[in-house]
Amino acid sequence: MKKRTRHPAKPEAAQMPFEEALSRLEKTVEKLEAGDLTLEDSLKLYEDGVQLSKTCSEKLEAAERRIEVLERARNGTLKQAPFAFDTGEE
Repeated sequence: MKKRTRHPAKPEAAQMPFEEALSRLEKTVEKLEAGDLTLEDSLKLYEDGVQLSKTCSEKLEAAERRIEVLERARNGTLKQAPFAFDTGEE
Protein backbone atom coordinates (compact mmCIF):
# COMPACT_ATOMS: atom_id res chain seq x y z
CA MET A 1 0.00 0.00 0.00
CA LYS A 2 1.26 3.45 -0.85
CA LYS A 3 2.23 5.83 1.90
CA ARG A 4 -0.27 8.60 2.54
CA THR A 5 1.24 12.06 2.42
CA ARG A 6 -0.03 15.12 4.18
CA HIS A 7 -0.66 18.23 2.14
CA PRO A 8 0.40 21.45 3.86
CA ALA A 9 -2.22 24.16 4.23
CA LYS A 10 -2.28 26.33 1.14
CA PRO A 11 -3.33 29.92 0.74
CA GLU A 12 -6.68 30.27 -0.95
CA ALA A 13 -6.00 29.82 -4.67
CA ALA A 14 -8.05 32.85 -5.65
CA GLN A 15 -5.76 35.08 -3.59
CA MET A 16 -2.54 33.79 -5.18
CA PRO A 17 -0.73 35.71 -7.87
CA PHE A 18 -1.18 34.14 -11.31
CA GLU A 19 2.42 32.94 -11.49
CA GLU A 20 2.19 31.12 -8.15
CA ALA A 21 -1.12 29.48 -9.07
CA LEU A 22 0.31 28.35 -12.42
CA SER A 23 3.47 26.98 -10.78
CA ARG A 24 1.43 25.04 -8.23
CA LEU A 25 -0.82 23.73 -10.99
CA GLU A 26 2.20 22.48 -12.94
CA LYS A 27 3.59 20.75 -9.83
CA THR A 28 0.18 19.22 -9.12
CA VAL A 29 0.01 17.78 -12.64
CA GLU A 30 3.53 16.36 -12.31
CA LYS A 31 2.62 14.63 -9.03
CA LEU A 32 -0.56 13.18 -10.51
CA GLU A 33 1.25 11.97 -13.62
CA ALA A 34 3.91 10.26 -11.48
CA GLY A 35 1.16 7.92 -10.28
CA ASP A 36 2.68 7.08 -6.91
CA LEU A 37 -0.06 8.55 -4.69
CA THR A 38 -2.92 6.89 -2.90
CA LEU A 39 -6.38 7.28 -4.40
CA GLU A 40 -7.35 9.69 -1.63
CA ASP A 41 -4.26 11.83 -2.19
CA SER A 42 -4.80 11.76 -5.95
CA LEU A 43 -8.38 12.96 -5.55
CA LYS A 44 -7.30 15.76 -3.21
CA LEU A 45 -4.59 16.88 -5.63
CA TYR A 46 -7.07 16.70 -8.52
CA GLU A 47 -9.50 18.93 -6.62
CA ASP A 48 -6.68 21.37 -5.85
CA GLY A 49 -5.67 21.34 -9.51
CA VAL A 50 -9.20 22.14 -10.66
CA GLN A 51 -9.29 25.12 -8.30
CA LEU A 52 -5.86 26.30 -9.44
CA SER A 53 -6.88 25.93 -13.08
CA LYS A 54 -10.03 27.96 -12.44
CA THR A 55 -7.99 30.64 -10.68
CA CYS A 56 -5.52 30.88 -13.57
CA SER A 57 -8.32 31.09 -16.10
CA GLU A 58 -10.15 33.81 -14.16
CA LYS A 59 -6.95 35.83 -13.75
CA LEU A 60 -6.18 35.57 -17.47
CA GLU A 61 -9.72 36.67 -18.34
CA ALA A 62 -9.42 39.64 -15.98
CA ALA A 63 -6.11 40.63 -17.56
CA GLU A 64 -7.64 40.37 -21.03
CA ARG A 65 -10.45 42.70 -20.00
CA ARG A 66 -7.89 45.23 -18.77
CA ILE A 67 -5.92 45.27 -21.98
CA GLU A 68 -7.06 47.98 -24.28
CA VAL A 69 -5.76 48.69 -27.71
CA LEU A 70 -5.61 52.19 -29.07
CA GLU A 71 -7.17 52.45 -32.47
CA ARG A 72 -6.74 55.35 -34.79
CA ALA A 73 -10.13 56.65 -35.86
CA ARG A 74 -10.72 57.87 -39.40
CA ASN A 75 -10.24 61.50 -38.37
CA GLY A 76 -6.82 60.73 -36.87
CA THR A 77 -7.81 60.83 -33.21
CA LEU A 78 -7.04 57.92 -30.94
CA LYS A 79 -9.77 55.96 -29.22
CA GLN A 80 -9.72 53.02 -26.86
CA ALA A 81 -11.07 49.69 -28.01
CA PRO A 82 -11.26 46.33 -26.22
CA PHE A 83 -8.47 43.89 -26.87
CA ALA A 84 -9.41 41.22 -29.40
CA PHE A 85 -7.47 38.02 -30.07
CA ASP A 86 -6.78 37.10 -33.67
CA THR A 87 -7.74 33.42 -33.78
CA GLY A 88 -6.86 33.10 -37.45
CA GLU A 89 -10.38 31.88 -38.20
CA GLU A 90 -12.61 33.71 -40.62
